[in-house]
Amino acid sequence: MWAGFFWGVGVVEAGGIRTGRLDLLPLGVEHAAEMAGVLGDPALHAFIGGAPADPAALRERYERLVAGSPDPAVSWCNWVIRLRDEACLVGTVQATVTGPVHERVAEIAWVVGTPWQGRGIASEAARGLVAWLGRHEVRIVIAHIHPEHRASAAVATAAGLSATDVVHEGEIRWTGPAGG
Repeated sequence: MWAGFFWGVGVVEAGGIRTGRLDLLPLGVEHAAEMAGVLGDPALHAFIGGAPADPAALRERYERLVAGSPDPAVSWCNWVIRLRDEACLVGTVQATVTGPVHERVAEIAWVVGTPWQGRGIASEAARGLVAWLGRHEVRIVIAHIHPEHRASAAVATAAGLSATDVVHEGEIRWTGPAGG
């Protein structure tokens, strides 16, 4: 199943992605309890707003995400990041894929729990995601990053994205080709 990609009627579904140290596993509702701990630091919300979700709320959110977008032209692809050496979940990556085949665009995002930050995990996961998207007919990758979030800017740069002059809802739009 690694590096799998499945086409339905207008739907793109995430398959597993393997990088040097990481397994990006398609998001499942069963990940909610462990991920509530991973994402439990309020500091993770400094740039994105909101507050940490408890396991029940995260489970409900994951149920909605796993069910998929109600728009058949939009695919929600979500993964949890598993650090193989430590055999634990450490964060998430996601891609919202739109557009016709051969012209697909993916808006991506990432988050790594506080205890695992500063180890290159987000950069490795984002590079793996961008490469995977490129192998599966996504052409352009977009990320929106708060102008003061230097760590996310570094992740975007590592994934081959460049900042643009476009500001959307207070965040800078970064773009680049899929395929990294």
